[in-house]
Amino acid sequence: MRLDKYLSQATGLPRSLIKRQIKCKNVEVNGQICQDHGYKVSSDDEVSLEGREVSPPGPRYLMLNKPQGTVCATEDAEHPTVIDLLELDNIRDLHPAGRLDIDTTGLVLITNDGQWSHRVTSPRHRCDKVYLVTTADPITENCVEAFAAGITLRNEEKPTQPAQLDILSETQARVTLHEGRYHQVKRMFAAMGNKVVALHREQIGAIALDDALEPGEFRFLTEAEANSF
Repeated sequence: MRLDKYLSQATGLPRSLIKRQIKCKNVEVNGQICQDHGYKVSSDDEVSLEGREVSPPGPRYLMLNKPQGTVCATEDAEHPTVIDLLELDNIRDLHPAGRLDIDTTGLVLITNDGQWSHRVTSPRHRCDKVYLVTTADPITENCVEAFAAGITLRNEEKPTQPAQLDILSETQARVTLHEGRYHQVKRMFAAMGNKVVALHREQIGAIALDDALEPGEFRFLTEAEANSF
């Protein structure tokens, strides 16, 4: 696709304004200023407008390493959102596929593809989610059996579906589950008489959080990652 058309479709800006931006040396391709509005953008090219990376037009799929203090929402009057962390143009159509608590860190998937988002979050698709958990007190072996059997949470009638608990150290474990009940991991440990002091999501389905991403950083999913849902 021509560079001016690519930028216009990706940002929603008129082609005439895009051409002015290109002429004024505000557009870079692979880190180099590009003033050729007819340049053919390939799938391997990284395009930036005024120093901000521009994602390809069409469906977009990203992973973010969520820091504490941010909320999984498109807007919030009191707290910064995961969308606020994206240094991208044309972010109005993006939304998080699922949620993490404000004090929970780790992998959040973000997209503008509603059907893809539904596949990620729908309980019917039984998408595994993996969490690293740190607790206040030692984790006992009986928790492993309890998690596997299902735990009846406070004020709920149905027990949780079977979850896998792998104890890593005295106060740290990895939990794999495919439900998404309110504060589920914290409430499961609370039901066992323990308190979660730190919670970090490492993986959703086949997509693992990129170790290279610092808290607050993001990247676009690879084609294989996006196609895993």
